[in-house]
Amino acid sequence: MTSSPLLHLPGAVQAEGRDEGVAAHYGELYGEQRALADGRGFVDLSHRGVVTVTGPERLSWLHLLITQHVTGLPAGQATDALILSANGHIEHALYLVDDGETTWAHVEPGTQGELIAYLESMKFFYRVDVTDRTEEFAVVHLPAGSIAEVPEGCVVRETAHGRDVFVPRAGLESFAAAHGPAAGLLAYEALRVEGHRPRLGLETDHRTIPHELGLIGSAVHLQKGCYRGQETVARVHNLGKPPRRLVFLHLDGSEVVLPAHGAPVRLAADGAEGRQLGFVTTAVRHHELGPIALALVKRNVPVDAPLLAGHTAAAQEVVVAP
Repeated sequence: MTSSPLLHLPGAVQAEGRDEGVAAHYGELYGEQRALADGRGFVDLSHRGVVTVTGPERLSWLHLLITQHVTGLPAGQATDALILSANGHIEHALYLVDDGETTWAHVEPGTQGELIAYLESMKFFYRVDVTDRTEEFAVVHLPAGSIAEVPEGCVVRETAHGRDVFVPRAGLESFAAAHGPAAGLLAYEALRVEGHRPRLGLETDHRTIPHELGLIGSAVHLQKGCYRGQETVARVHNLGKPPRRLVFLHLDGSEVVLPAHGAPVRLAADGAEGRQLGFVTTAVRHHELGPIALALVKRNVPVDAPLLAGHTAAAQEVVVAP
């Protein structure tokens, strides 16, 4: 993995694990969060994969493969989409925009190779070309409310929580110099958790279906043609409930250590040895809310039940209704 040149900015501390290669923070965790919340600064997401699809049939072809309705997608309109297994489990999450000639997507770090292999296997006779552009383009996030000007020629995904800009890697340092202050991944993740936005590989495991994360409607379109996994989506939506649900947790602020990804979630009344009812997906420190987390729990966990996230007391808020 190529390290971002922005790791040379003052105070930069590199992130670990899946986010290695970009800065976790630049020395001012809460200050960086406040800047983003106020619509200032940017986040270096240059470790994420960038994939493009070109050709006159790109949108109609993608429409057959993904969960989103993209035939006739207007140029410049951002959308989210998933690729599911035959059993309806989430395999890939794509953050898309079409510029009128090319469909751009950014994806989780390191997943672009597997995604491209799948897309290539599904080309058949369609007039499309799929390309890994990760070495050429970096993703940079401008927060909601930012009035920063985007360099001419850059493709932009504009969403309710900000703009994702595909910047040529050669121009990443000049972009940073013009759009500071820099904010790290910890600040970005804190606002993501506050916004209840799930992330592939953190809020998902090998059996996660879209309904569990509240992605029906935002990343899954229910009135579109067939795609892999659609039967599961339709069956759960029309006939049942998902086995698990995403919840937002307010964590006990007296604890020094945040619960790790995968930490068991139990009923507080059952204690630390009680039956596991789910797991923590992402825990963060928020500049206003204090320690918070997302977790995936069994659907029948009472919505008002006090919980334990690892060994930390937690109160839940409903994200996905039981």
